[in-house]
Amino acid sequence: MTHTMKDGGQVLQVGMLARVEGEGGMHIEIRDGVVETVRLEIFEPPRFYEAFLRGRAHTEPPDITARICGICPVAYQTAACWAIEAACGVEVPPHVLALRRLLYCGEWIESHALHMFLLHAPDFLGYDGAVEMAADHPGAVELGLRLKKVGNELMSLVGGRAIHPVNVRVGGFYRLPTRSELGRIVPDLERARDDALAAIRLVAEFDFPEFTQPYPYLALRAERGYAIESGTPVTTSGLTFPVSDFTRHITEHHVAHSNALQATLDGEIYVVGPLARYTLGFDRLSPTCQEAARAAGLEESCRNPFRSIIVRGVELLYAVEEALRIIDEWVDGRVAFVDVPPRAGEGCGASEAPRGTIFHRYVLDGSGLITDAQIVPPTSQNQASIEADLRAAAQAWIDLDDHELTHRCEQAIRNYDPCISCATHFLDLQVDRS
Repeated sequence: MTHTMKDGGQVLQVGMLARVEGEGGMHIEIRDGVVETVRLEIFEPPRFYEAFLRGRAHTEPPDITARICGICPVAYQTAACWAIEAACGVEVPPHVLALRRLLYCGEWIESHALHMFLLHAPDFLGYDGAVEMAADHPGAVELGLRLKKVGNELMSLVGGRAIHPVNVRVGGFYRLPTRSELGRIVPDLERARDDALAAIRLVAEFDFPEFTQPYPYLALRAERGYAIESGTPVTTSGLTFPVSDFTRHITEHHVAHSNALQATLDGEIYVVGPLARYTLGFDRLSPTCQEAARAAGLEESCRNPFRSIIVRGVELLYAVEEALRIIDEWVDGRVAFVDVPPRAGEGCGASEAPRGTIFHRYVLDGSGLITDAQIVPPTSQNQASIEADLRAAAQAWIDLDDHELTHRCEQAIRNYDPCISCATHFLDLQVDRS
């Protein structure tokens, strides 16, 4: 809705932006053809998870933090496990690491499929949502739902259920799936591999605006393979540091217009997520994924956030391939977990949520009670870059009418698939022109 102000300015309000997870608002002020102010206003009340964790046993974070997000709970569980195990000086065996990666593959598949086809594709095809899009493009919606279903089934098989998995524990899992059980999902994953290739080809045909993102990228880089469940933080600026040092480089601060903290990397705006992972880890993708990326028009580095939908497709394909590889190599008869006895200490963990790198830090006393907790999710790290993208987008397309400018700004937000709270879907957009 557009209002004309007494001084000749305009206020454009969008009462609800679906396809973004959580409650927030955006305010743009334009004066004499220049974008002066951009604010991504996250007004959803704080949820106090870090406070909830204080005083709890060191075994509890995987179950508590999974409730932060219904779409990427494995990211929180995995980072929490790494941090607690580091604090207690425990290493888990290779087969546990493989199963963590397999569970995480399920999350990447379902989350990327959800975002690509139900949240982001309608922007490119000119629809208000997936329901409207389904009337004209039923095959695309069916493809996305089919891929998402496979990811959910894999999470249920390994994690006990698709939403807030219950089979994850510090030190491993409560129960290991058998080779026979894992084998039942192989036909679905093999079909998903073909579906993922089809998905990449489909989204590669979208019309992408020219837009360049200049900020440093940060992502994890693993010793082998494309980073998913673990790795070492690296950046496009050449910085590398152990996960245990993340608080020395990543600083959170409060801004008056947001209830969520914003993060900087050594004082700079930076980006985490699919574009960062892809740019910093292209050489670790499988030959099939690299070929699919090049065929879709991507180079080894991607700086256009609007093309993130293609990169998510490439990562979805990689996750399917990794799931098939891990299942093929699975051997029965091994321990499900190792003991993690409590001790006083501090531990940090990190993993790659579908939306970007997530960091956890816990301080334990001698009995294993948590005395301090810190969780830095991807959206906090990307908030400043989202605002910077919005400023650049609004200025670049300032001559568009209010409706089209609103659409471009909404799309610029959804490029990040931001998870504000993973609860409600509401964003209020205001553009003040004078």
